[in-house]
Amino acid sequence: MMLEEETKEFTEKVVKIDRVAKVVKGGRRFSFNALSVVGDSKGKVGIGFGKANEVPDAIRKSIESAKKNLKSIHYIGHTVPHDVVGQFKSARVILKPASPGTGIIAGASVRSVLERAGIQDVLTKSWGSSNPMNIVKATMDALQQLETPSMAVKRRGVSLKHLFGQDL
Repeated sequence: MMLEEETKEFTEKVVKIDRVAKVVKGGRRFSFNALSVVGDSKGKVGIGFGKANEVPDAIRKSIESAKKNLKSIHYIGHTVPHDVVGQFKSARVILKPASPGTGIIAGASVRSVLERAGIQDVLTKSWGSSNPMNIVKATMDALQQLETPSMAVKRRGVSLKHLFGQDL
């Protein structure tokens, strides 16, 4: 019962659907795979991948997988707190803070992850691999590296003024 209440607040986005073929004795056997992103627009986002013989089953499996792999991210206001580069295999994604009203300047794969995470203003650039799976995973890597100033103060054991260079 509680699981159903939690799932109502999540939005889902299918990033990519692929048809793959396996060559067997009688010809080709086709199946489908789907890449999905799920998030609550409040700092929780997950990605999932599903494979099945029919498209709806592949999508359902990928969304279930994404809900199981939810990660919390840290952001300030509607943007990221600092520049960050995420990497997965040969895909790289850079996220830069943007002023309010800028919007999400990103490609489709990166945009779907950032929208589900709740980030509204950000500048991005991706280079290397253009494979949506690698781009989405690189974006997730970048989001997991984000930390707020208060988190940096705790981790480094310095004051907030020292962190911003005001006590020199």
